[in-house]
Amino acid sequence: MPSLSTKADEIALVIEDEIVSGAIEAGTVLRQEQLSERFGVSRTPIREALRRLAALGLVSFVPNRGVRVRTLSREELREAFLVRAELESLATELATPRMTADDLRRLDEAELRFSELTLELRAKARGRVEDKALAIEWMKANYAFHDVIYAAAGSPYVERMAKGARRTFIGQITWVARAEMDELYARNDEQHRAIREAIAAGSAAGARVLAREHVLSSWRLLEAILEYVQDRRVPEIRSA
Repeated sequence: MPSLSTKADEIALVIEDEIVSGAIEAGTVLRQEQLSERFGVSRTPIREALRRLAALGLVSFVPNRGVRVRTLSREELREAFLVRAELESLATELATPRMTADDLRRLDEAELRFSELTLELRAKARGRVEDKALAIEWMKANYAFHDVIYAAAGSPYVERMAKGARRTFIGQITWVARAEMDELYARNDEQHRAIREAIAAGSAAGARVLAREHVLSSWRLLEAILEYVQDRRVPEIRSA
């Protein structure tokens, strides 16, 4: 029998993954009784799991209304990207001299997967086809690339802080692709390759600069998406 703490961890991880992927949308109210029924457990591990998600900044406890998946203002999202840009660049600089042949192989595989999904996403965008499942896979492939770098950096604190900043905005919106955003998506893909080449060349300073610019460029892509969402009159991201 798993312990209460272990069960709460398992539940928290499942819900976190669903929030991160966008399967559970920002603003959704998480009800303990429904979660208890879904996971086949009492409310005790559910409450503990929700506390852990709150500590990660993914949900907030609303008096008399339960637990809600956090929604953020555009300014909060911008600040999260600024923080991540600095941490991402630091992690990349630390990782560069520590990259092994196996690390580079994994980075190549992650970069190739991301590139393939980017091409597929852009092709659908040009055809005016929105594929949420593909966008989620694209997002995961993006993070998989950076996760190889985090692991190689060998700095758990920097990794934890960087992923915390990343967790702030993932799941807040769907990374939709439109034809008018094609150049931004193409640039995102090209920047991954440039970062990989700088790391392979052993240029820690160059890789750091490229990683920072990459995250800031991702913010410009997100801004374009937010404008698109607003133009469609979808309720804009709100403050929690």
